[in-house]
Amino acid sequence: MIGEINQSNLYLLLPSKVSWMAETLMDELGVSLPDAIRYIYSSDTYKKLENEESKSWHLGPATLYYDLKQEGKNAQRTMSSENVTHKKN
Repeated sequence: MIGEINQSNLYLLLPSKVSWMAETLMDELGVSLPDAIRYIYSSDTYKKLENEESKSWHLGPATLYYDLKQEGKNAQRTMSSENVTHKKN
């Protein structure tokens, strides 16, 4: 068990949340895993998530994904305009 969450152990919670958001981006937008992860790591949502004081780590992955989509830009339009690699059908 982690105990109290602080900046030095917050990293333990992030992989599962990022993984869920990346899978959702892949499913909804048809982007590749590396592109989805790149998008998440460059987002304001992730910047908040990795800062313990924001308490965003307490949010569930669905809420974090909603926040990601609400950053003031359309994820699909942004990712498409960056010439990301789409999955082949």
